[in-house]
Amino acid sequence: MESRLNYFGHPLAGKVMKHINSASKVVSDSTLPTATQELVKIRASQINGCGFCTDMHTKDAIAAGETMQRLNLVAAWREVKVFTEAERAALELAEQGTRIADAAGGVTDEAWTNAAKHFDEDQLVALISLIAVINAYNRINVINQQPAGDYQPGQFG
Repeated sequence: MESRLNYFGHPLAGKVMKHINSASKVVSDSTLPTATQELVKIRASQINGCGFCTDMHTKDAIAAGETMQRLNLVAAWREVKVFTEAERAALELAEQGTRIADAAGGVTDEAWTNAAKHFDEDQLVALISLIAVINAYNRINVINQQPAGDYQPGQFG
């Protein structure tokens, strides 16, 4: 697979990515647990069919100490016991926040209330922001058909 254009080498894209990357850095520096962040990024990327981000965040999660068992089960998180209740709440919010068009009501009150049981207000802001940012990255990569598989952990800083 070849990308449609050299998006990441284009000067305008560089300006856009500077802002998206800045938002991503704010979220990564938040108190939202790193493992939760990676799980959310992986699940949203799976839903969106973004191979580039799925590859990147799976490898970053492994580098951060995540287990292969948990990574292999992210797509089936509802049926397994390896995720904490907080992680499950974050994954549910990520799924509903990613699939907004699939549900007339958007994110349910139940999903929000469950997430709010596990995360403080700063973490909820970080979680909402993370879901928005990863969906932006996914859309750029999917639209451009960005090839996946060559990412090395820490490659982008």
